[in-house]
Amino acid sequence: MKRVTALIALVVVAGLSFGIAAYQQPAAGRGGQNDPNAPKVINVEKVKDNFYVLRGGGGNTAVFVGSDGVTVVDAKNPGWGTPVLDKIKELTPKPVVRLINTHSHFDHTSGNVEFPPNVEIIAHEVTKENIERWAPLQVPGITQPDSPFRANPGKGMPNKVFRDKMSVGKGDEKIDIFFFGPGHTGGDTWVVFPALHIVHSGDIFAGKNIPILDTVNGGSGVKIPDSLTKAADTLEKEKVDTIVNGHTPANTTIPDLRQYAEFNRDFLNAVREGKKARKSVDEIAAAWKMPEKYTGYGAPNPARLKGNVQVIYDELK
Repeated sequence: MKRVTALIALVVVAGLSFGIAAYQQPAAGRGGQNDPNAPKVINVEKVKDNFYVLRGGGGNTAVFVGSDGVTVVDAKNPGWGTPVLDKIKELTPKPVVRLINTHSHFDHTSGNVEFPPNVEIIAHEVTKENIERWAPLQVPGITQPDSPFRANPGKGMPNKVFRDKMSVGKGDEKIDIFFFGPGHTGGDTWVVFPALHIVHSGDIFAGKNIPILDTVNGGSGVKIPDSLTKAADTLEKEKVDTIVNGHTPANTTIPDLRQYAEFNRDFLNAVREGKKARKSVDEIAAAWKMPEKYTGYGAPNPARLKGNVQVIYDELK
């Protein structure tokens, strides 16, 4: 009996370790299946009668079925736009009328080019600029593929932009689109479905781990705690109770978001104190340990940890 119990415990620990490792992997965790010849499997979670989350193949995709058609949030990796559209056809006969990009990264926008030309594509003004530039990411372990937008001229580009807030739809089908400040990128967008009390956070809150700070595209390790706190304050007033994160296998809550804001502020303060003490980036990164209060947070990839220390170190003038 003891042997069976020990075996079960080992399997559970291995499963948790695999899940954490998968999220930490820059390519596999962020992109799902990366082999272009591998089956493109999308897992569907029904959150409400008219709201679904599609997982696999890149960032988590939200699907909201309204009376006038379907709104989609994020379009996954290269080659995954058509599988997303095919999966939506299994859920509803209604056409896709709107696509919202939470930010510019390839695992959230590449599928744009496979959407029909009559689909409205909404993004923050900075996100559109980032998509147009498609600059190589200076993030440890992540290689940005060639731009699908350059390979498919005239397809998939955002055709409607906003700066601080935009609303589309009416009544129970109203969608509020917010920008609370930079963090992961300079155009991190939050998509709120007020009647459902749901928000899609994109990758500014991708999951419980050290964030990716893409400074090439406007990300900031100094500003991200304030951006997250502003989001939590606003979303709490909006009575949001469910967060669809950029890459988690399960949804989170506003208390999780507040804790994540605190986590990022603690990390910022650790780097600030280290720099004030005239420690080097290597010394700060080597000394940093995950605080015990952040139970369930994945152990950070050493390269990303050092990279984030460097980003904040350089921002602190």
